[in-house]
Amino acid sequence: MQDLFGQAAETQMKSEAPLAARMRPRTLDEFVGQEEIVGPGKLLRRAIESDRLFSSIILWGPPGTGKTTLARIIANTTKSQFETLNAVMSGVADIRKVVNEARERRKLYRQRTILLVDEIHRFNKAQQDALLPHVEDGTLILIGATTENPYFEVNSALISRSRLFRLNTLTDQQVMALMRHALADSKRGYGARKVDITPEAMLHFAHMAGGDARNALNALELAVESTPPTNGVTHIDLAVAQDSIQRRAVLYDKEGDAHYDTISAFIKSVRGSDPDAALYWLAKMIYAGEDPRFVMRRLLILAGEDIGLADPMGAVVAAACAQTLDYIGMPEGMYPLAEATLYLATAPKSNSAGGYFRARAQIEAEGAGEVPDPLRDANRDRKGLGHGEGYIYPHDFPEHWAPQNYLPREIAGMTFYAPSGVGYEKDVQERLARWREAQRKALGVQGREGPSLSQEQIERMKRER
Repeated sequence: MQDLFGQAAETQMKSEAPLAARMRPRTLDEFVGQEEIVGPGKLLRRAIESDRLFSSIILWGPPGTGKTTLARIIANTTKSQFETLNAVMSGVADIRKVVNEARERRKLYRQRTILLVDEIHRFNKAQQDALLPHVEDGTLILIGATTENPYFEVNSALISRSRLFRLNTLTDQQVMALMRHALADSKRGYGARKVDITPEAMLHFAHMAGGDARNALNALELAVESTPPTNGVTHIDLAVAQDSIQRRAVLYDKEGDAHYDTISAFIKSVRGSDPDAALYWLAKMIYAGEDPRFVMRRLLILAGEDIGLADPMGAVVAAACAQTLDYIGMPEGMYPLAEATLYLATAPKSNSAGGYFRARAQIEAEGAGEVPDPLRDANRDRKGLGHGEGYIYPHDFPEHWAPQNYLPREIAGMTFYAPSGVGYEKDVQERLARWREAQRKALGVQGREGPSLSQEQIERMKRER
């Protein structure tokens, strides 16, 4: 009796499940999209159809692209025991239970166990480490599903023992194909009801869903269920569709890939002097709920890193806009945020302030040199040690400049700052070249450049402060 009641309850739950859950594809023939990994003849498709999935896999892609669905299709196809864990609700104890049962099953029945870990990126290091030896010895074949970059969020040892498959955002046409299937299916969808939906409404659902099939099907369900039928027909036009899905879904997690990828695209667009692209990525971030102060902080950094002395006003404008944003808040704060974006995107560019890292690399390589005696503080040790003697006061000379060594003696003549020759810095470049040449002649030294650095080395120094 308990089994009958349990079966009835399960049947009821399935019938009352959301449309997106009811319409989840059950076979590869029903699966839409991702042809590059499950299309005819592709490796993963062959492995699924022949039930020969021998290595662990990680499915990586945005929400609503079919990661869990693909895992469920494997479950429906395989003769192996299929187990699931959700990383949000499961812990090491749950992993141990699955492992013990898998070992027993393998020992008694020689049956393999496939384990789906949904949202595997939410497992911490200890939990992922608990999986590793059992994946390695074949006790478990792991299917990990994640929306985050596995190279950042998943144990590298797990990745090295798995095949990584990346799923792409669905196109509008693919999303509409899934909706048409839902409208036609009489058992799981709305095929048993008369639903008349206009092409404009279908396109609106697909476009606003942003490539997320689940989002589109949820909106379609809301539209159908909330619209009273007229003469037995439920009419869904553009107005109803707009009511059902009023805001386009934007993939954006403040701690995930979309966050970092979008701010990266924004900064690179400003650095690349493309104001249109910069405004687009700015709009995406703010639309998705990004903290505008985070964006402004990145612009303040960029003003020094990528504009520099090519336009010294870049830092001034960015700082003024940041202060204005703090004063007025949002939504009016969009004006100073957009102003700073446009000013910096259209300003001449120079990364010469990065000369700091060349100077630092010199110190890291050879240590910090001694301060020359003429540059030392003369107030305390002038009489006893001669500190400050020989110092030349620049303001006593034309142009308020005189040749003098300001570096440690062993690196006299070395340069770290390289003016770009763009914007305001063009004048700096000409003036500095004249001064440097005169200084080298007066000191009798050869000019030489400080250490050259890769961007990777510079990023390392930034992290080390």
